[in-house]
Formats: sequence, structure tokens, C-alpha cells
Amino acid sequence: MSKAFVKEDGEMEELSPLEEAEEEEEARPRGARYITPEGFKVLQDELEHLWKVERPKLTNEVMWAAAQGDRSENAEYIYGKKRLREIDRRIRFLSRRLDSLTVVEPSPEQHGAVRFGAWVTVEDEEGEQQTYRIVGPDEFDVKAGKISVDSPLAKALLGKREDDTVVVHRPKGEVELTIVAIRYEAQ
Repeated sequence: MSKAFVKEDGEMEELSPLEEAEEEEEARPRGARYITPEGFKVLQDELEHLWKVERPKLTNEVMWAAAQGDRSENAEYIYGKKRLREIDRRIRFLSRRLDSLTVVEPSPEQHGAVRFGAWVTVEDEEGEQQTYRIVGPDEFDVKAGKISVDSPLAKALLGKREDDTVVVHRPKGEVELTIVAIRYEAQ
């Protein structure tokens, strides 16, 4: 069965079987389906911005370019249509993904143990400390200290308490870490 969508000029455009497969693969959740309230808001804001700001602006630009004449040699029209397809694909992905996610709010009974959404400070064998937040796969950012709940480090930390020692298996070899602090407030 072929999927179709409405183009801005009212015509229907069918997706190729390859495009259909790509969309289904993109929307299929990978790993955990959990997200922090902050991460959910970021995805919602992106969806709203694409839908209410980017897409209308680009649609107007494409309509203007189409009115200029020969569409086959009109770079603005060709690029605009391509960018519009990319935006529509991202909008469909975000809509499906937001529907499939579960927002996890920290609860008082979590405190004292490492759970989803926790900020965890660990110390390695050389005494160096590092702080990480355990988040969903849609919001991880290693540079910001946010690691996916599916990562080896997060899996080793989950359920542990302060002063517990964990061994993390990583490509460079094993490392032993001691949990120094656990907190759940935003940083």
C-alpha cells in the first residue's frame, strides 16, 4: 500500500517504497522510550517551530519561486521543494516520536538511588570526578554530560547508591567508578 501526502498546491504526492521504509525506520523507537520533561519540551518546541515558523515561511518562498516561470531550471524552487520535504519528514518523525515517548518525572522515593533523570557524580581511579545525567536516547548530549539510559555507563550506574563502586565495560577497557553524589534537581 502506498502512502501519499498533500502538496502545498493541493496535489497529492506519493512516497516511493524507499521513502516509506525510511520513514517507518525513523519513527521506530530505538532503545528506551523514556524522556525527561525538559527533553520532551525541547522536542515539542522544535515541532512547533517547524510547523508554525519554518514551514509557512518556506512554503511562501516556494510559491514565489514557482511563480517565476520555468521550474526545471529554477534553483530556488528546486532547493525549496527539497527543503520542504525534509521539514515535512522531520515533522512526521517528531509527531510520531512524541506520541510514543513516556515522560518520566522524578519522584521522592527515587532519591538516594540512581534512576532515570538523575545527575550522578562519579570518581575514577585517578580521583577525577565527572557528572552525568541519565536521559533518554532522544536527548543525550555527551558534551553537556547527558548520557543515554542505554549506554554502558548508565546501565552500570542504575540502581546503585552513593559510595557504591561500579565497573564499566567500555571499548578502551574496564574502568572502576565510585558514585560520589546523586541528585534530581535541574542543573
